Amino acid sequence: MYLITGASGGLAQTAAELLLESVPADQVVLTTRAPGSLKAFADRGVHVRYADFAEPDSLEAAFAGAERMLLVSTAQVGSRIGFHRTAIDAARRAGVRYLAYTSIVGAGIAENDAVVCVEHRATEAMLRDSGLRWNVLRDSQYAQAVAYFIAPGAVALGQMVGAWGEGTVGFVSRDDCAAAAVGALLGRGEDDRAYEITGPEQLTYRQVCALVSEISGVDVTYVPIGDDEQYAIFDSLGVPREYDPEAIASSPIPWNSDDMVSFSRAIRLGHMASLSDAVRTLAGREPRSMRSVLEEAAATWTPAGAVEEATR
Repeated sequence: MYLITGASGGLAQTAAELLLESVPADQVVLTTRAPGSLKAFADRGVHVRYADFAEPDSLEAAFAGAERMLLVSTAQVGSRIGFHRTAIDAARRAGVRYLAYTSIVGAGIAENDAVVCVEHRATEAMLRDSGLRWNVLRDSQYAQAVAYFIAPGAVALGQMVGAWGEGTVGFVSRDDCAAAAVGALLGRGEDDRAYEITGPEQLTYRQVCALVSEISGVDVTYVPIGDDEQYAIFDSLGVPREYDPEAIASSPIPWNSDDMVSFSRAIRLGHMASLSDAVRTLAGREPRSMRSVLEEAAATWTPAGAVEEATR
């Protein structure tokens, strides 16, 4: 059987749908902290099981019977390494023979001190030492993160402000990451190696800003800043510097600033620059371009002038 963790999340649900195109429902296990949210999958004959990485005793039974597993990384900074260690250990005890793990581009660069890369690098090391067959899927930055979270503010303000400098990123569609993960789960890749999952081209944020300007018809200016300025902006918004669940819950952005600033710095230093054909190899299709994702999202962008006009 095939197993996908964190199946209430967006990437995992997309992966589950793709997996069901290739294997019978009764050969698929989806684990989640909220089984009720996956009733539609259960109604189709998929095995939906409760599992919580914070409750180690819940994992071995949840993973039982699965031979090939996709471990979708958690987003909990500070807890991620421990949670992943618990999941990998439980998978081995449950008899899982192969595990694919969603990591991040840049995790293989030792000097890359971005918080997210440090944590993923530690998980990758645990997986290599686990005795399981494995693949690491180092996803590049999601194109959707830019298209739906960064671009709307840039269009509204007429500025794209950030500490990315002129570093390049192989922005990738989340759906392509899911398709590549399913390809690995189905055995289309070469075991015991890392794959960099990227889009078809590397772009700087300045180039992305130009695309946003072109697509929106709004003159958006690229404004590169340093780490201290980036911290000051997040501080002014009430974003916590370190990960704190209670503080994050009341923050306007669901991440802490140490995580975000160190990620931007890694881009600026060139640590997140990567380009590969892994989507083609694992998913059997061409990856989407950043332009196509931006064009799809453009209907959600509202220029500041339009907002003012609508409120008159």
